[in-house]
Amino acid sequence: MSDDRMINSIRFTTVPKDADNVASLFRELRDASRKEPGVIEYQVARSPGKPNVFALWEVYRDQEALNAHLASEHFQRLFVKGVRPLLQEQSVEQVVPI
Repeated sequence: MSDDRMINSIRFTTVPKDADNVASLFRELRDASRKEPGVIEYQVARSPGKPNVFALWEVYRDQEALNAHLASEHFQRLFVKGVRPLLQEQSVEQVVPI
């Protein structure tokens, strides 16, 4: 039996003045994303020592589920139009279970 899950491990940094707004957008994105049928897990975290640093851990059933997430209205509205313009740095690692 193959394991087709797709996992994204992502780190974001924004300027400190935008951090609370980004946190709010990420919470809304998390809540909407967890309702998608192909999402297995969707975690959002914030560094207590560097509150402008965020980490996401996303687990999708398969590549099709990830593609559906990226095309969703809430991803486009909250991340593409909301969070992305406020980012200083973004590091994405797409991994698969071993």
